[in-house]
Amino acid sequence: MRVGFFVTCLVDLMRPSVGFAALKLLEAGGADVYVPSGQTCCGQPAYNSGDRADTIALARKLVEEFEGCDYLVAPSGSCSGMIRTHYPELFADDPAMLARVQALCARTHELTDFLVNVLHVTRVPGQFRGRITYHDSCAGLREMGVKAQPRALLATMPGVELAEMAECEMCCGFGGTFSIKFGDISARLADNKCQHVQNAGVDAVVLGDLGCMLNIEGRLRRRGDAKTQVLHIAEVLAGEDKS
Repeated sequence: MRVGFFVTCLVDLMRPSVGFAALKLLEAGGADVYVPSGQTCCGQPAYNSGDRADTIALARKLVEEFEGCDYLVAPSGSCSGMIRTHYPELFADDPAMLARVQALCARTHELTDFLVNVLHVTRVPGQFRGRITYHDSCAGLREMGVKAQPRALLATMPGVELAEMAECEMCCGFGGTFSIKFGDISARLADNKCQHVQNAGVDAVVLGDLGCMLNIEGRLRRRGDAKTQVLHIAEVLAGEDKS
């Protein structure tokens, strides 16, 4: 099984440990992982800004890099959602390219969904111990159907106590360019999310999208919380340090 791994821009630039943790999980599950060295962006920032030309160029590049793989996996519901949900509409007037895109979309998964529903993972290498709460990132939940999968994997870890926070499915306020265009609304959403995390009395908040992680961690620290860890689900499952 040849699995193409799409690292994502934020993971590559801001927290490479997430990528290494995801690789560890995929390989532990029996996948032969392929990581194209020239991969860049899925095109989502350009797409959200209305720049269709650059979005299409990036989408073509990604398809060419990964269409030879049995599956495409990303440690992000946002990026995998961009590919599966929005790529087809970009090529609605190009039947030949649309067929290639749709074929790849059918094989595109968010990391935890792939681990649970394709690799059927029942054991993970991580040894995390502590009380955690899980934030359901918007795109992963609504575009990729990621909800039960990360919780099922966390349940395989004897040292993890999962405590559901209030409004776990509510947006953290990041939303890519939303946090820039609507800063006041974004900050209020982030404050609400951080308060729910703190009310849950946990050691860590865990989630599956790095943009949300950066937003929540930044807000927690500005609120004076230097203790609560903010971790990607891959880091917890793989037992990888976040540094």
